[in-house]
Amino acid sequence: MLNDAQLSDCSIPPYNSCIGSHLRHILDFYDCILVEGDHADLTARKRQSNVETNSGTALQYLEGLVGKLKNMDEQTINRIVLVTDDLGLGKVEIEYTFSSLLAQGNSHTIHHYAIINYILDGLQIKISGEFGYNPTTPRQAVN
Repeated sequence: MLNDAQLSDCSIPPYNSCIGSHLRHILDFYDCILVEGDHADLTARKRQSNVETNSGTALQYLEGLVGKLKNMDEQTINRIVLVTDDLGLGKVEIEYTFSSLLAQGNSHTIHHYAIINYILDGLQIKISGEFGYNPTTPRQAVN
């Protein structure tokens, strides 16, 4: 529902990042892990900057990744994957199940959705539902 100007608006402090940069980051993560082989390199993200500024390109990128996710079978989800990541002190390789890598992606996505929700609020863009709210966070009682 966002237009290109809203997607790329970097006017909200304190970090002045845009919704598009967070969406691109999320999609690039999934692009890295949706490999057919037994190795995923999280340090080799594409960083497609046009996704940050063009809602049509972002939507196409998303739809392509959703298609890959929908075509997965149980064998694919349960396979062992060697993951390369940089945890701050250089690249390391860690053995994961692919399903645990998907869980990491989900948690990472929720984190960025919360930031996007903050930006949406700052831009005074209202969306329905509870976007950006971690479903495991305890809810405050309403009196």
